[in-house]
Amino acid sequence: MSKKKHSQVTQLLHNDYQKGVEHGSLHQSIHTSVAFGFHRSKELADVFQGKTGGYAYGRASNPTVTALEEKITLLEQGLASCCFATGMAAISATMLTLLRAGDHLISSSFLFGNTNSFFNTLTTYGIEVSFVDATNTQNIIDATQSNTKAVFVETIANPRTQISDLAQIGRYCEKQGLLYIVDNTLTTPVVFQPKTVKAGLVINSLTKYLGGHGNALGGAVTETGVFDWSSYPNIYDTYKKGHSHNWGILQIRKKGLRDMGATLSPEAAHHLAMGAETLALRVSASSRNAMTLASFLADHPGINQVFYPGLESHPEHTLAAGLFDGFGSLMSIELNASIDCFAFLDALELVISASNLGDNRTLAIPVAHTIFYEMGAERRASMGITEGLIRLSIGIEDSDMLCNDFSRALLAVSQGKFSRDLLPEK
Repeated sequence: MSKKKHSQVTQLLHNDYQKGVEHGSLHQSIHTSVAFGFHRSKELADVFQGKTGGYAYGRASNPTVTALEEKITLLEQGLASCCFATGMAAISATMLTLLRAGDHLISSSFLFGNTNSFFNTLTTYGIEVSFVDATNTQNIIDATQSNTKAVFVETIANPRTQISDLAQIGRYCEKQGLLYIVDNTLTTPVVFQPKTVKAGLVINSLTKYLGGHGNALGGAVTETGVFDWSSYPNIYDTYKKGHSHNWGILQIRKKGLRDMGATLSPEAAHHLAMGAETLALRVSASSRNAMTLASFLADHPGINQVFYPGLESHPEHTLAAGLFDGFGSLMSIELNASIDCFAFLDALELVISASNLGDNRTLAIPVAHTIFYEMGAERRASMGITEGLIRLSIGIEDSDMLCNDFSRALLAVSQGKFSRDLLPEK
């Protein structure tokens, strides 16, 4: 980890205490109150009108959530953040707030399944969406239209780990005046900061690595200060207050959070803030494990292919090495056609079959049969998702134990020595 990242971790750890918390607490308290009282009614009006800071109603803002937003902003080196109940709520609110009927969105075709589903829903609202292979910037250029307003990409695609040409796309968007939105969930701010490639907005699913313990849902949008909102046509006059850098995030907060109501609870915010304190340590450990396991599985006869950007065989390995401080801890493996994916998953003893990622524990899921099932066989085929593709979110366990678990399970299913019928009753 770089000296700069170490400095951020230190700031994050001490942020609450140095800002001053009741009774000398080291952490921001959990404020469960929905309403906030004022001795003078004019003060309440001023908060509502944005003339002064403060809290008026829990759906729009809360001190515990604010403390988390400040931590996310610090990690992303941005200007401000707005937290939501989930990562999908953050994406949905951003798009519905900033795009209007008749607009055009360019998106990477390598997307998280629910994001893909939501973007298809946008088309029913009169918003045109073009899905392109964003590993090549020329595809973004070719898809650009006169009504294009934004470009959306993920840093590392889920599940096959394709990496968008992030820096080139950023330069193109800056030149064209397009809003560049980057989902940083799979890299996290300690591996990569999209601000460095001129992203105007950064989205993080806090449920994943930021929280890290699988005990709270959450999402965030961060304003980086890079995009010129004064030239963006979809900002309502009501939100053109103060410096134009704040217009976009203000509109997302007012129209997306306040009006749509996907509010992050203070209890969840507290869990996520505690998890964020150890983010750098956890990501470092899980990334080392991922590299070890990917290298081991790449040479295993039971595996057809390993998708992990840390491997030199990965198509975007060189790109990833130049962009990221590490390669993350998500990978996918494609089993040999002779191996039943369900039998293999059931044969694993240490690894857990579950749909989350970014947990401290290693999790596995059969992609085509679960999170990408709804999009249909044709769309899955276009994304290279086969019936034997398994997504792995690598945790912080002992790496030797992880490799042994995979080795034993692969041997058992390949030799026909494992049957789900032999599993003990729960």
